[in-house]
Amino acid sequence: MTAGVVLLISGLHDEEPPRPSAAQAFSTSADTRSTVRPLPPAEPVRLRIAAIGVNAPMARVGLDAAGALRTPPRGKPGVAGWYGVGTAPGSAGTAIATGHVDTPTGGPGVFYDLGALTDGATIEIGRADRRTAVFTVRAVELYDKKKFPSKKVYGSSGRPELRLITCGGSYTKRSGYLSNVVVYATLTAVTRPA
Repeated sequence: MTAGVVLLISGLHDEEPPRPSAAQAFSTSADTRSTVRPLPPAEPVRLRIAAIGVNAPMARVGLDAAGALRTPPRGKPGVAGWYGVGTAPGSAGTAIATGHVDTPTGGPGVFYDLGALTDGATIEIGRADRRTAVFTVRAVELYDKKKFPSKKVYGSSGRPELRLITCGGSYTKRSGYLSNVVVYATLTAVTRPA
C-alpha cells in the first residue's frame, strides 16, 4: 500500500467525530503479545464493536489507481470494508478494515465513533468459517494524512493483529478530513458457535 489512506466525504459537518485522547496512544509498557494461535484464512462477514454500537456487514475492498486503500461504496455507509488481498482477520499478520466516518448528507457512518474507543475494548469479527476472531484494542491514534505512518499501520509483527481506519480530525470543504483515526488491536480469543 502507498503512503497513506484517502478516505474523503464531502458532506455537511456540524461537529467533528470523536478524537482519541492522548491516553489511548501506544504505551511503552503495553503487552502486545497474542496468546492465541493464528487462524487459517477465512472471509470476514461481520464486524461488531459493542463499546460504540457497531454491528456491520463486511465487504472486500482493494486499492485505487493511486495505490490508496478504498472504502466501501459511498451509498453503503453502514458497511465495513476489509482489504481482501491482505491478511484475513485472525490469521497471522495485519488485517486491515476501513469504513466511512460519515455520509455525504452529514449523517454518521459505520466508524463515526471509532475515535472514542479505548484501550481494552473488544472487537469481534465473524468469519465465513463460523469462528469469531476476538481482538482487544491496544491503542487508538490520530494521524495527519500528510504524515500517515504507513509502515507502522500496515506493517506486520507476524502475530494476528487488526487495524481499523477511518477519517477524523478537522474538516475543510476543500480537503475533507485532514487526519485518519487508526485503531490497533491484537487477537485475544477465538469463539465457535455452540
